[in-house]
Amino acid sequence: MSRIRLLWLIFVALMLTGCTGNDESWHGKDISGLMPELEFQLEGTDGNTVTPADSRGTIRLLYFGFTSCPDVCPTTLTDLRRSVGQLPEEYRDDVTTLFVSVDPRRDTPERLASYVDFFGDRVVGMTAEEPALRELTKRYRTTFGYDKPDASGNYNVSHSSAVYVFDRSGNARLLLRPGLSPEQISEDLAQLARESG
Repeated sequence: MSRIRLLWLIFVALMLTGCTGNDESWHGKDISGLMPELEFQLEGTDGNTVTPADSRGTIRLLYFGFTSCPDVCPTTLTDLRRSVGQLPEEYRDDVTTLFVSVDPRRDTPERLASYVDFFGDRVVGMTAEEPALRELTKRYRTTFGYDKPDASGNYNVSHSSAVYVFDRSGNARLLLRPGLSPEQISEDLAQLARESG
C-alpha cells in the first residue's frame, strides 16, 4: 500500500470517528440523524406503563443497566446526578434520566424504585420482559448478556456503559461515553437546553 493511500485511510478514519471535532463543539458524540427517536413502552416502578410521553418536553438521558451492577451503573448515575446539579438552576428540572434495567428477573418494581430514588427524584426506573428489552436495545444498536450464575445464584450482566441523550422533542442527539467528566456532560446538557428551551 502506498504511503499516500495509507495517510488517506487514516484521515478518513479520523473523520468517521469524530476525532477532528465538529461545529457544535459537543463533548459527547453527536448522533443527530443516526439513531431513531425515543420510543419505548416499559413497566415503571409503580407497575404502570411508562412511555416517552410521560417526560415529554424534557431532555431525556437513556441508560441501560441493572441494580446489582457493582461499579459502572452507580458511577454513571452519580455522574449524571452531579451533571444535572451543575446546570443553571432554570434548566435542572428540564432533564429526566431514564434508567432501564436489563435484569428483570431480579429487579422487581420495589427494588428498582429504591435504587433510582437514591440518585434523585428525576430518575425514572423501568424494565420489561427480556424479549421487549432485546427489541429496545436493538433499536439503539446495543445489547446485553447474562453471565453464568455462581454457586449462590448470583450473576453479572454485561451491558453498554454509554448514555443516549434525546432532546425535548425526543430526537437522538448525543452519545455520552465513559471518560466524560460531570462538568463536560453538564456543558452539553446546558447547550442542548438553551437550544431547545
